[in-house]
Amino acid sequence: MFGPTGGLGMNPSMDDINLLQQAQRHQLVVTNLGEEIDLEIGTGEDEAAFASNSLIGGTPREPSTGEHDETKHMVLVSDLPGEDQDMSKGQTSAKRKKKVVKRWREEWADTYKWAYVDMKEGTARIFCSVCREYGRKHRRNPYGNEGSRNMQMSALEEHNNSLLHKEALRLQTASKDKIVVDKPIYVKTLMSKSAGSIVEGALKRDPNEIEFIQSVQESVHALERVIAKNSHYVNIMERLLEPERMIVFRVPWIDDRGETHVNRGFRVQFNQALGPCRGGIRFHPSMNLSIAKFLGFQQTLKNALSPYKLGGASGGSDFDPKGRSDNEIMRFCQSFMNEMYRYMGPDKDLPSEEVGVGTREMGYLFGQYRRLAGQFQGSFTGPRIYWAASSLRTEASGYGVVYFARLMLADMNKEIKGLRCVVSGCGKIAMHVVEKLIACGAHPVTVSDSKGYLVDDDGFDYMKLAFLRDIKSQQRSLRDYSKTYARAKYFDEVKPWNERCDVAFPCASQNEVDQADAINLVNAGCRLLVEGSNMPCTAEAVDVFRKANVLIAPAIAAGAGGVAAGEIEELRESNSMQWSAEDFESRLQEALKQTYEKALKAANDFGYQKESPEALLHGATIAAFLNIAQAMTDQGCV
Repeated sequence: MFGPTGGLGMNPSMDDINLLQQAQRHQLVVTNLGEEIDLEIGTGEDEAAFASNSLIGGTPREPSTGEHDETKHMVLVSDLPGEDQDMSKGQTSAKRKKKVVKRWREEWADTYKWAYVDMKEGTARIFCSVCREYGRKHRRNPYGNEGSRNMQMSALEEHNNSLLHKEALRLQTASKDKIVVDKPIYVKTLMSKSAGSIVEGALKRDPNEIEFIQSVQESVHALERVIAKNSHYVNIMERLLEPERMIVFRVPWIDDRGETHVNRGFRVQFNQALGPCRGGIRFHPSMNLSIAKFLGFQQTLKNALSPYKLGGASGGSDFDPKGRSDNEIMRFCQSFMNEMYRYMGPDKDLPSEEVGVGTREMGYLFGQYRRLAGQFQGSFTGPRIYWAASSLRTEASGYGVVYFARLMLADMNKEIKGLRCVVSGCGKIAMHVVEKLIACGAHPVTVSDSKGYLVDDDGFDYMKLAFLRDIKSQQRSLRDYSKTYARAKYFDEVKPWNERCDVAFPCASQNEVDQADAINLVNAGCRLLVEGSNMPCTAEAVDVFRKANVLIAPAIAAGAGGVAAGEIEELRESNSMQWSAEDFESRLQEALKQTYEKALKAANDFGYQKESPEALLHGATIAAFLNIAQAMTDQGCV
């Protein structure tokens, strides 16, 4: 019935075919040189990837030493009846058969995408495609007694839960992220040689820091007319672009299984000419020094543009809090603060929340800071939401983005009510943007995550928003929303920028809107883009919007709500005042109005008309830079 390689014979009968189809539904047997690893799968739990791939058996052979890394034996699907099993055993009687049976688990659905069969010292093994290692030797079984055969995972499954494998995955992800360094840097044509020399100097000093170079180019491009009027600003800009202090350190921590991990921590205190630093802490696998510098530079400009006297900083770690327990996150935060507490304080550096860092993480960080510093300082934004009963502290950044959009629309004699709005992201800022849009009578229709985007043409309301928050708090996919609301659709591996809209709110991450996305937005009817995240548009995308006369509200102006809220909170506490949510929101709107007017005035002073798509984009940078430059000039070369 079956040929010598384990496949069907030349003339298979219908019974043979039925047996093979039944085997495909219920069992995978990896056969190689007489060794079998039998993976039993429950009915209906097959992974879709297996259904679409044809699995072909091949005659095994002993590879030479040079072929060790390239030789991969194919997976054979079979479930032989009694007499055919005897035939198979007869062919491999000299070999010891090893069988490990384990029920398929949903969380291991992607396991076998990383697997291949190869020879190791004359024995067939299942290897991990990432780190080229195999076996149970890396750690004991976390799901049961090591000696219990029924409770043991297969060799590959256990290996994929090992520290070795996870570290290999982390390094692979890091290496993929570094590939972007080879991408050519988009260099804008600058009118003056002085401005060009600033960008050239930054490129020569930090050629591989893509995000930082991009933010430098955008700022220098906005400052061309300022530099042309006063060459003294060239020297000021060159000094400003070198951070006052960059701290890079290791963060060792222990997980719940007792295994040791090491991550890298960053803190860039960019400039303190106007006052103590304030800036976010980001925990994300992509975090590196370039991103820390770019965020610190953006925060410096944002704080300088606000009505408050503050310097700028940013930092974080390549630690990924997703999937980690509260205890693991607490241990990591404590280890992070063991190094950082020396540089923190109300007159030094005031950290705040960012991507991957919420109230829980800020509470752990503040607790360790208080323990090490020996004093209770209320400079960490986040924990005091509960301790001091601050109003609208977490909502301030998202609400501020919508307030800023209303100011721009008011100058255009338009209202935000009834406008169709596209929002990206589903984090803290994005959700609060959607919430305030609903309150203002707008029509928000999208949110997104790293896997795709969700669109509801009926628009979100408060009930739908609460459901979205429940989905994210439970770490479920946005796709689950469409199971409850049938008219909603979820699109995989796509961004929401081809949806018809009047106003776009990118609130996810840097460079999420590229040139193609910008063209899609223009074609979809977008006439106003308000940046909720830092530098969400690539330089090419900004050029597309400028040519299409799409107004852009830059993040350093539109995102000033978080800065304003922190200072309003400090003022309230220092005066022992009790404000209602309405009072807090009124002060927040006033702070954003001052920021908006300051940016427009600076743009007008240097020849940019209010109707120009570059007015706010350049005016915000000009106003912020002039504040910093004046302070740096007054304080001398320090």
